Amino acid sequence: MTSATTTSPSLAVVVPAPAARTFIRAVEVWTPSADNTLLELDNGLFGSAPHFGALSRTMCFGRGEGLPGRVWEEGHPLLLKHFKGSYFRRIAAAEAAGLTCGIAVPWFRAGKLTAVLVIFCGDVLAHEGAIELWRNDPRVTGDMTLADGYYGTHAEALESLSRETWLPRGAGLPGLAWQRGGAVFIDDLGTSSRFLRGEAAEAAGIQRGLAFPCPTPGDASWVISFLSASETPVARRMESWVPEDDGKRLRLAYVSGQAEPGAGEVLLERAAGTIGRAFLTGVPAVSEKAGGEPGGVGNTATAAGLGGLVAIPVLVDEVVAEVVVLYF
Repeated sequence: MTSATTTSPSLAVVVPAPAARTFIRAVEVWTPSADNTLLELDNGLFGSAPHFGALSRTMCFGRGEGLPGRVWEEGHPLLLKHFKGSYFRRIAAAEAAGLTCGIAVPWFRAGKLTAVLVIFCGDVLAHEGAIELWRNDPRVTGDMTLADGYYGTHAEALESLSRETWLPRGAGLPGLAWQRGGAVFIDDLGTSSRFLRGEAAEAAGIQRGLAFPCPTPGDASWVISFLSASETPVARRMESWVPEDDGKRLRLAYVSGQAEPGAGEVLLERAAGTIGRAFLTGVPAVSEKAGGEPGGVGNTATAAGLGGLVAIPVLVDEVVAEVVVLYF
């Protein structure tokens, strides 16, 4: 076994061609100021949108202001399919960067906001894929329904079907994430019996899915679902890290596109690097240089030519049960 404190081998990598552009174009993590009156940019990945990133680094948001502030106010995830005419505060910069959609997710501890993760995608005419926001309100139904969704090229049938779908707990990709209280990955949506919209997804060129729950202080349950096409993947690589029984290390449990990732042999010290920080703090964390991460994480990123990563903690009863990692 290897850990971050020893020389670690690279993890096996399955990534698209270097020229491929991901469905996700930018990522931001906003955290409360010391006096808890504003949200400030902790870090971000801006890739081909450097000017948008430069503007974001000069800004802060009060409660209810802009997309991060609105999520703080509402207390649950929000999806903005169009920026123009909305409460979004960086419309011109987003349009110039080709960013067309944003989804923001809050993180809470003891009822207090600890962070807001904002994910942007764009260039809808050149992209295939989808971002979906699913919700269950137990006062209304025992099922999960689509609260909102953003769909790329050629996904009209999938969008129409999704808006008519009711998912019991444990059914479909969002229902499974809801039931498990953790991330669910499906590598072949078209043939998987666990994905109930496989035919429509296959017709839209969508092959891979990731869903994870988003706990909130209210009674409603929320799940975010990312659906990825081979030509425009959500991210160039996706991983899941879970704590070992002793809680001292994290174990690689899943690698996108690999049926047998050799996960049991890849370990990471619980406090090591960006992934370890997300695990310890329960707050999303960003690294602009994935190749600089400790152990096998950095080795793999360097060998694959990966740029940055975002580590997303998945909380169950306010305890981090898993860290989902997206590489770009």
